[in-house]
Amino acid sequence: MGLKVAMQMDPIGPIDINADSTFRIMLEARARGHELFYYTPDRLQWREGRVLATGWPVEVRREKGNHYTLGEEMTVDLAEWDVVWLRQDPPFDMAYITSTHLLDFLKPTTLVVNDPFWVRNFPEKLLVLTFPELTPPTCIARDLAALRAFREEHGDIILKPLYGNGGAGIFKLGRDDRNLASLHELFSGFSREPLIAQKYLPDVAKGDKRVILVDGEVIGAINRVPQAGETRSNMHVGGRAEKVAVTERDREIGAAIGPLLKEKGQIFVGIDVIGGMLTEINVTSPTGIQELERFDGINAAAAMWEAIEARRA
Repeated sequence: MGLKVAMQMDPIGPIDINADSTFRIMLEARARGHELFYYTPDRLQWREGRVLATGWPVEVRREKGNHYTLGEEMTVDLAEWDVVWLRQDPPFDMAYITSTHLLDFLKPTTLVVNDPFWVRNFPEKLLVLTFPELTPPTCIARDLAALRAFREEHGDIILKPLYGNGGAGIFKLGRDDRNLASLHELFSGFSREPLIAQKYLPDVAKGDKRVILVDGEVIGAINRVPQAGETRSNMHVGGRAEKVAVTERDREIGAAIGPLLKEKGQIFVGIDVIGGMLTEINVTSPTGIQELERFDGINAAAAMWEAIEARRA
């Protein structure tokens, strides 16, 4: 039986239909006979005990320039829907956090994917701290002296915003680089959030592997290779996706973190692995499933829907 599915996502018009993971999830939903409703996070509301969203019934198709058709705008009670997908991109700011609080009220009648309580408590760069044996040396701090001491101990480091995404604001700093204080001043000028520093892993030149987990199980991986002269491999900033095999180390990492992800309702997760070390666990709006399907023929979207349909059953 088809499910009623609401997609909380960024605007559908500008998306790249050949790369966007949410679009692929929506295509698979329609292929399986599920009904789709689309709305953006700013149209979510709490009103007198109900969680409402204003948006549109939507049809999707893989047709460039004509990839969606909207029905009549309406406001719906999300408690009457079987599934809500939390799929807007970060930044993981108070607006994002507020939406997870509102979606929390839908449980247990509506299945929210990924579970918003744990999305809120498992942001990408903090969940990895649960598994220090799998990660490179890491420091999270606002204090410049602490960041300096960390670099003094480990040499070359990567410095980035704790709640950033898509490769924005990532810097490689050598032991003798004189920009640490300036960068700290820059970030502190617009944010009170800590920074995250990690020991630089030279293997990033060979790529930053995105390993896809569905309901706690590793199902495949792609490699993201930085452009010449770049440290960042994120596809948002020009990284190139390549076919890559899942290694025994990838499966070892997956086996260590998978049971926790499954227990906490994190159905679609993308982890980042550099040189066999876990650097991020992405639960907010992971990507990479279209590239995985092109490279290896693995239909990750179908695997996600099978997990969801089993839960709803």
